[in-house]
Amino acid sequence: MRVAFLTQDLQLSGGVGVVVEHASQLARRHGFDVSLVLTARQAEPDWSFRGLEHLHVVPLEDARAMRFDVAVSTWWETADWLFDLDAHRYASFVQSLEERFYLPEEPERIAAGLTLDLPVRFITEARWIARALEALRGGRDRAFLVRNGVAKDVFASPPAAPVALHGPLRILVEGSPRIAFKGVADALAATAAMREPHTVTLVTPDRDGEDVPGVDRLVRAVPHPEMARLYAEHDVMLKLSRVEGMFGPPLEGFHMGATCVVTPVTGHEEYVRHMVNGLVVDWDDPRGTARALDLLARDRALLHHLRCGALATARAWPSWEQAGAFMALALRRIAAEPPPSPRVTGARLVRDFQRNLALGQRLTIDHTITSGVLKDLREQNAYKVGVWLRGVFLKVTGPARRLKAWLAARRG
Repeated sequence: MRVAFLTQDLQLSGGVGVVVEHASQLARRHGFDVSLVLTARQAEPDWSFRGLEHLHVVPLEDARAMRFDVAVSTWWETADWLFDLDAHRYASFVQSLEERFYLPEEPERIAAGLTLDLPVRFITEARWIARALEALRGGRDRAFLVRNGVAKDVFASPPAAPVALHGPLRILVEGSPRIAFKGVADALAATAAMREPHTVTLVTPDRDGEDVPGVDRLVRAVPHPEMARLYAEHDVMLKLSRVEGMFGPPLEGFHMGATCVVTPVTGHEEYVRHMVNGLVVDWDDPRGTARALDLLARDRALLHHLRCGALATARAWPSWEQAGAFMALALRRIAAEPPPSPRVTGARLVRDFQRNLALGQRLTIDHTITSGVLKDLREQNAYKVGVWLRGVFLKVTGPARRLKAWLAARRG
């Protein structure tokens, strides 16, 4: 069976790593002939993902002359080229609802959302995504759920949870400070608000950049074996993401005996259990997060309980070999099914395009009107007089408030 996975490039990325792992398992263990079709040119050399040597890495131009049983897009932009390939069936491997990566006024948000209307079968890695996709399709199409595996040989769990009775709490933060929704700034704000002794290591995929304040150690673009060693060296993984799909890094940390402190981001419910194997904290609450971390720094019995729970969760999680078997089953099912009705998918695509076009026009009009009103307001004399009067009021009442406070202090 010949399968093509379309990916933009082979740069260091959790999403690309998942695709390569699945593709490698299909080629090595299930007899698939798998090609990774690159849709964009990349400035950096390919990242050395494990298993890449078992796959064909093919530029899009060459793939157009090939024939596949199933072609699979893996990111909304790769869907632009999906139907350029000659394939019996088409599918989309969805690792998040990708329009969430863009602001409402950005055109990419509409484009990413519309790819969910294409005549493809969906494969996804998390239950919340499967439920959302099925709801978008009106319950007519079931999404194939294929959970991400973990490389059990790389993230080799210790026989028992490590015991850390003394010393500072060792905290690991993972993510790019350049990507706001990864929550790195929020995590460092929380650690800065801690009272108990601690150390902070930041691991980022960024190959370059400035030093990050509030970090004891900065590690850049590390391979999986090095990442496993870093997890094992730390007590807690702190990850305050706002957008996630499967939310894999804390699970990898679980395998090495670390617990986690996380937000209730999509994907955390797959394996994080509050007060069982980790702590779930509120959004936009650096002080509350700092208190949770301080609690773990003080209460080493609780810390050890959570690390034991994390290790038990990791042992029950599937390996990549097991996950690959489910991916192979999903692709065989898709190849055997009849293609979807162009009438149903076409009508849905046109309807959603019209709705999104109307929404985009409304946002543009609202922005234009708001900008114009504010400009007109600022040019009016009444507005200028109001600003002047506010300044006078503050100058008069400021000394009066200070005098009142001084008199109250004298009477006290």
